Amino acid sequence: MKNNFRTGIGFDVHQFAEGRKLSIGGVTIPYDKGLLGHSDADVLLHAIADAILGAASLGDIGQHFPDTDSTFKNADSKNLLSQVVQLIHENNYEIENVDSIITLQNPKIAPFIPEMKKVISSILNIEESRVSIKATTTEHLGFVGREEGAAAFATALIYKK
Repeated sequence: MKNNFRTGIGFDVHQFAEGRKLSIGGVTIPYDKGLLGHSDADVLLHAIADAILGAASLGDIGQHFPDTDSTFKNADSKNLLSQVVQLIHENNYEIENVDSIITLQNPKIAPFIPEMKKVISSILNIEESRVSIKATTTEHLGFVGREEGAAAFATALIYKK
């Protein structure tokens, strides 16, 4: 019997910069810095998009939304993730679940995770219970620990209709 399930993994990292809003998981988080990137630099949504694209063998976020294309300058990553979902639907896939980890020393984002789950589940058109978001620090180690940036990891399980 052929298994129609496929898994993908995504990873993204962005550095902090002055004068930018901090958007993670589609939610604006009050902080004195934001993440630097060609788009809004939503590290979590980018990792999720890459996990979904990888599961479907459809490339990566850089192929679909290159930072050399001015169309995506300051793009809202919620819209980019929506386009990824549309692309996998066009290829006859559905999303079963997403699991993710955000690594961030500061700010503390646990209070924002319920809203992130609402936003992401809405974009992915799946139940909130199928979106897992965890947050951790790096115990002051590395660029995350020095509060120079943030990283996110995600896995996605999709299936062929």
